[in-house]
Amino acid sequence: MLRKLIGTKSFYKMVLMIAIPIIVQNGITNFVSLLDNIMVGRVGLEEMSGVAIVNQFVFVYNICVFGVISGAGIFGTQFFGKGDNDGVRYAFRFKIIAGVIVAAVGIAVFMFMPEVLINMYLHEGTEDVGNVAKVLEYGKGYMKIMVIGLLPYVFAQCYASTLRETGQTFVPMVSGVVAVVVNLVLNYLLIFGKFGFPKYGVYGAAIATVISRFVELVILTIWTHLKPARNKFIVGAYSSFRIPSTLVKGIIAKGTPLMINEMMWALGMAMLNQRYSTRGVDVVSAVNISTVLYNVFNVVYISLGSAVSIVVGQLLGLGKMEEAKKQDAQLIAFSVFTCVVMGGAMLIVAPYFPEIYNSPQSVKDLAADLIRISACFMPVGAFVHAAYFTLRSGGKTLVTFLFDSVFVWVIVVPMAFFLTEGTNLSIIPIYFCCQAIDLVKCVIGFILIKRGGWVQNITQNT
Repeated sequence: MLRKLIGTKSFYKMVLMIAIPIIVQNGITNFVSLLDNIMVGRVGLEEMSGVAIVNQFVFVYNICVFGVISGAGIFGTQFFGKGDNDGVRYAFRFKIIAGVIVAAVGIAVFMFMPEVLINMYLHEGTEDVGNVAKVLEYGKGYMKIMVIGLLPYVFAQCYASTLRETGQTFVPMVSGVVAVVVNLVLNYLLIFGKFGFPKYGVYGAAIATVISRFVELVILTIWTHLKPARNKFIVGAYSSFRIPSTLVKGIIAKGTPLMINEMMWALGMAMLNQRYSTRGVDVVSAVNISTVLYNVFNVVYISLGSAVSIVVGQLLGLGKMEEAKKQDAQLIAFSVFTCVVMGGAMLIVAPYFPEIYNSPQSVKDLAADLIRISACFMPVGAFVHAAYFTLRSGGKTLVTFLFDSVFVWVIVVPMAFFLTEGTNLSIIPIYFCCQAIDLVKCVIGFILIKRGGWVQNITQNT
């Protein structure tokens, strides 16, 4: 059994060629986000809390974008696997149309509902820490600027995801790296007013993020359109917006559960953090510190999830079903093993990282405990993430909907609601319980993968 979970040298070489650019891009992005978070955290507790709350909604928006383009992405990957460039082009068009619709909704919500959204997370805690009114003020100002970057983010993701699905992960990596470096530099200049730049504080962080969105989009579009021989899907992509009705029906049938799943999962995570926030502004800050560090350490399993969708999806498109099952098992094992190592490293860092922030010691101690809990459950998260992408690669989007967002809303959120409203428990046991429940999800994922219902080619009739 163990031998089946260990791949050959050529297998790991192939996986790493796909995964490393994604790991580098995600790693640099999350590391720069960490540095951004530290810079905002150095300004003050209220500023960091306001930004952290708004970023909850930015996260929900980003996941919704991911959801609407992922449905088409499943088809795009399998089309490319069997050499159908027209199919890839149609999938790209669908992403553009669906993404613009999501952007329009997101812009409307961000423009007209900032105060309503932010107030959901504002609660006085047991500790006399943080000024709620100031948190609201900083959050509203930050959100009004962030809305400008919503549309360019959609277009950038449409291009980057299609390039990855066609096996070209290097250019999305470069564009992402350049964007985050621009974001980091501008953050330093605009938050603190260095080298003659105006000192905008947290609003400078928002301006830097928006500019970086446009930079990423420009790089991706210029390179893609200048290399039509390599990116055959872009030839005539905008000559019309026609998409064969059979493909539209297929994407909607497979993609709608996926889109709803991503949106509901993101909203579930936002609701979970809202439940945590009922314990006070200090908890909002501590969870933010813990999360931003966790995102740096989880880049390996997040990126390997993308590798699962690419490698397994292309094998399914080629009709190599047994090879797909074999390599999927090896990818999952590799992901879990790497996260045992990453979790151990995160445990070592836990007591030291929060000390960087300009926050009360109680917030730092709380953040360290939350980091330890997250580190212990990282291998669990790796297995769940890989299982999700395995099921998705075979078009089992209804199953992924039940496995992912339904689980969150039926199990995790109600449990968090009961623990926060029905008990006097502190945030530590509440946070632990909400992490530990993913062990049940692991068992469900293992059973679903073992049954093999996901092993199918969904492009044959489209």
